[in-house]
Amino acid sequence: MAKASTALIVLIGLAPLLAGAAPQDRTTPSGLPVPRYVSLKFADVNARAGPGDDSRLLWVYKTKGLPVQVVAETDEWRRICDPEGGLAWVHKRTTDGRRTVMRLAPQPLPIRDAPRPNAHIGAYLQGRALADLDRCDKGWCKLKAGGASGWTPAAEVWGVTEAPQCR
Repeated sequence: MAKASTALIVLIGLAPLLAGAAPQDRTTPSGLPVPRYVSLKFADVNARAGPGDDSRLLWVYKTKGLPVQVVAETDEWRRICDPEGGLAWVHKRTTDGRRTVMRLAPQPLPIRDAPRPNAHIGAYLQGRALADLDRCDKGWCKLKAGGASGWTPAAEVWGVTEAPQCR
């Protein structure tokens, strides 16, 4: 009888695999890492004091594509940090997995043809402007904005640092 009990326990432990589900360590309701970056999907997004429509409205974001960092989450809500350091809760339906970055400094940022400090400058990202993030590699990020594409130092844009941006 001991062999049958052991076999049953093994089969129960394999149930998720047999059902086609991959085993994973889900530390968040979405199964995605926190912190992580997303962007705002709409031009009007309510920022709330807590995770719920009944929570106090703090402000309304007015920038579609704004990069934000998810620092906590529930099944339906995401606590985000914005480029100004604001913390608020937004509904998950108002966020998009597409990555964007923002140039926080007021000065234009050169966008270069290659990830090198002396590479040809093909365009500039204006201060306080947004750009689509293609990828980052070895301290450089490839951006797309206004029909231009190129490389800029990762430290010059907000939305790529792995560490939590709000405390």
